[in-house]
Amino acid sequence: MTKGIFITATGTDVGKTYISALIVKKLREIGLNCGYYKPALSGAEIFNGEIIPGDCDYVFKQARISLNPSDYVSYIYKEPVSPHLAAELENKPIKLEKIKKNFEHIKQKFDYIVVEGAGGIACPFNLGQEKLMLTDVIKALGLDIIIVSCATLGTINSTLLTVEYAKQHGITVKGIILNSYDKNDFMHIDNKKQIEALTGIKVVSTVTHNSKTVEDLSEFFKEV
Repeated sequence: MTKGIFITATGTDVGKTYISALIVKKLREIGLNCGYYKPALSGAEIFNGEIIPGDCDYVFKQARISLNPSDYVSYIYKEPVSPHLAAELENKPIKLEKIKKNFEHIKQKFDYIVVEGAGGIACPFNLGQEKLMLTDVIKALGLDIIIVSCATLGTINSTLLTVEYAKQHGITVKGIILNSYDKNDFMHIDNKKQIEALTGIKVVSTVTHNSKTVEDLSEFFKEV
């Protein structure tokens, strides 16, 4: 069966796409057929009149995947706002059944798949009649999560809150990745130590600024 992991974060612009690309790239480099899927993307790019899902395009280019990125994102919106609001603006509400159907189709093509969320773990996808939160998507896909956190000041608070929110919703946190980590910064070192002590969850990788690689995280993938 395909093995999958869901990448979420403590907030927006923490580095989910960057980390997702590193993981997919690493697994493909060691010979594993790893792919990528993103349920919803807002803030898409326009190039020559064509809408481009930037996150997926970036991952595919970094991992050297020669596929059309638009086929691996269920909902693509132009406005760089929360997915629920972007969906309202374009009158294209996000539906869980479409995400599940797309995921089932896409995962047949890969042995491993990285699924990337939007924003932080409490990101709303649909606040209309069919209320849909990111946690609902994670649970519907049957995936465990890796949380991407920034190694800088404030990360203890944001990481602990994200972990607790996930636990409250019955989601298993397999590990934490600290992005923008400086091994010579005493605060970064302490942040890693305290996050592990306070959450009981291992920091499975520390990624330095502009890193070109990440540890092999294939052991954290759950069969789906």
